[in-house]
Amino acid sequence: MKDRRNPDKIIAFVMAGGEGKRLNPLSADRCKPAVPFGARYRIVDFVLSNLINSGISSVYLLVQYKAQELIEHIRKAWVISPLLPSQFVTVVPPEMHKETLQFKGTSDAVYQSLRLIELHQPNIVAVFGADHIYRMDINQMVWFHKEQRADVTIAALPVPLEQASSFGIIDTEADGKVREFQEKPQSPKPMPTDPSRAYASMGNYLFNTEVLVEALYEAHRLGETDFGNHVLPRLIASRRLYAYDFSNNEIPGIKPYEEVGYWRDVGTIDAYFDAHKDVLGENPRFDAFNPQWPIYSSNYQGPVAKILGGEIENSLFGAACVIHKNTRLHNCIVRREAVVEEGAELEDCIIMDYVRIGRNARLRRVIVDRHNVIEANVQLGYDRVADAQKYIVTDGGIVVVPMGKINFFARDSRGHGPGYAE
Repeated sequence: MKDRRNPDKIIAFVMAGGEGKRLNPLSADRCKPAVPFGARYRIVDFVLSNLINSGISSVYLLVQYKAQELIEHIRKAWVISPLLPSQFVTVVPPEMHKETLQFKGTSDAVYQSLRLIELHQPNIVAVFGADHIYRMDINQMVWFHKEQRADVTIAALPVPLEQASSFGIIDTEADGKVREFQEKPQSPKPMPTDPSRAYASMGNYLFNTEVLVEALYEAHRLGETDFGNHVLPRLIASRRLYAYDFSNNEIPGIKPYEEVGYWRDVGTIDAYFDAHKDVLGENPRFDAFNPQWPIYSSNYQGPVAKILGGEIENSLFGAACVIHKNTRLHNCIVRREAVVEEGAELEDCIIMDYVRIGRNARLRRVIVDRHNVIEANVQLGYDRVADAQKYIVTDGGIVVVPMGKINFFARDSRGHGPGYAE
């Protein structure tokens, strides 16, 4: 892989305002990018890590829906040295003008932030989503953008033709020049180099700055609010739009057993649950440990996990969790400061931060969100009808226990109360 650092001045806007209705109840009290993932991360950490690892360190997060948990995470986990004014990760809410109290869409969100572009005067503006699990060297996309003399470049994921109707599809010429956008088409246009696959838009864009600014003013004048539905289709007639093939992106440190070009949209509970399977196992499809391309997150300073006993197989544990004797955990992810009491049995479960699983409880294919207590002897995941009377049960049979209420009198192992947690 070529090491080609780019000399361009680039700023990034990360679209982090998503409500994520299909991810309910995990997104009922937080925006989708703030939803925890794996034993340590939040969904937003993946795009931010890709930007920082690619040397793009001027980053604005455009937030809107129930953003406080995301704001707290950014404040504690993503502080870059204040000595370097061009390196920052900063949250930007809607401007709250009289004519609008919120972002009306992706392009409107960036339009409301035009003063930031004017402040930095970059050569290129990156507009990326915050909802996906992946690694990407954005420098390689930048070099493709420059080599093609593109005005706009869209990251494109090759997907099997039979799955393409679930995506926004990009029809291109052989060199990647965009001819047409198709929104979830019944008859998707295949890739010019592979008739069995189609290019799906990943929602990640690079713009030449002057093209973006002009397009945003025009979109505002026309009442357009969205890049994918409005701005980009209109630009095809007058500008050079290219699709960058994400499958060609090379990441250092990727292990032979990992899935090349791994990218997952975790927009539903079932997709979110399945993506967690991909980080488990001796040879995971997506290995979170890669010193050459790390995934950054919070700098939690608590103790390591404490495993007192039990039968444990293919599981990940966050810091300061406690697993008691005579427990049984198979294919599980247990996050920070969770406790699994004696005799509990968990199979294919995601246990989030500050959860306590009571004695002899039995859980199978269950997601337990933060601040919950599962009482002793409770069974979840064994009787779908009974589970559905209390909780959401997905089409794939995943039981989801929504976020619990914070116990304001509780203290963690270091004496910290609610609100301290990162």
